[in-house]
Amino acid sequence: MHVAMFSTKGYDKTFFESANEKYGHEIAYLEARLTKDTTSLAENYQAVCVFVNDILDAEVLRNLSGKKISSIALRCAGFNNVDIKAADELGIKVVRVPAYSPHAVAEHTVGLMLALNRKIHRAYARVREANFALEGLLGFDMRGKTVGIIGTGKIGQCVAELLHGFGCKLLAHDPYPNESLKDMGVEYVKLSELFSSSDIITLHCPLMPETHHIIDDSAIRMMKEGVMLINTSRGALVDTPDVIEGLKGGKIGYLGLDVYEEEGDLFFEDLSEKVIQDDVFSRLLTFPNVIVTGHQAFFTVEAMKSIAETTLANISTIEKGEPCDNEVTVDFIKS
Repeated sequence: MHVAMFSTKGYDKTFFESANEKYGHEIAYLEARLTKDTTSLAENYQAVCVFVNDILDAEVLRNLSGKKISSIALRCAGFNNVDIKAADELGIKVVRVPAYSPHAVAEHTVGLMLALNRKIHRAYARVREANFALEGLLGFDMRGKTVGIIGTGKIGQCVAELLHGFGCKLLAHDPYPNESLKDMGVEYVKLSELFSSSDIITLHCPLMPETHHIIDDSAIRMMKEGVMLINTSRGALVDTPDVIEGLKGGKIGYLGLDVYEEEGDLFFEDLSEKVIQDDVFSRLLTFPNVIVTGHQAFFTVEAMKSIAETTLANISTIEKGEPCDNEVTVDFIKS
């Protein structure tokens, strides 16, 4: 199949070229993001391969359909950037990578917790300047702390297993409780109880209308003073201005983000020679108790291999006209 891959970086090409030796698709690696202004780049292709910050709203999908694009291959798990209803009406198939390496994201999540707790980012900078003072670097034992996990799919489960090893008390909230986590001692509670009881809160739920800004001012008010908040899922789960107010008032004592609601114009690019125009994001970076990473939680060798393999297998399945287990449909969303 002739595939136009948008938002491509050098590492994408490395892993996809290796995996494609088995499949033989013709892939054009494009650096541009897919938006309404770049759909012309998909001319003469049969499918597009896209990532988390590509835009596939109804207008873009209509343009792609007019260019005979029949398939959209997401090389990620989330599909909130695709208008699935519009794709269905246009007869465009949408496939995704539902699980690549949940361990990668889970380990990064716990890494953020440890770095914030023990102030590793600040200690690193101090030692580089020959400052070995310990004032301001006091942390706490993870053992015995209560961690609230919102969303207990594959990634949330991995996070729970890691934190269980630390000796944390684990609370969870998910409309579909994970029985294996219950057996491990995880207690499923209402969201309000999770907010009020947790020393650390970590987000691992998909972005849907029900979870949009699940962390807002009202949620923050319910939390413990000095709570640690971690988001390695989707940026729009968090109302960033409300979180900034929480940081300023001390209600949020630690914040670790690998995603950001308006990351589309920031993440995956080198902007070190430019002035960032996003004032909200710039304000986040002024806090000493905040760590932001640029959507890299997934970024391990194992995950990249899995993403490339599954994406190309999805495309091959569609090319053969066979049902694909990883297809996202309107019925799938409703279920």
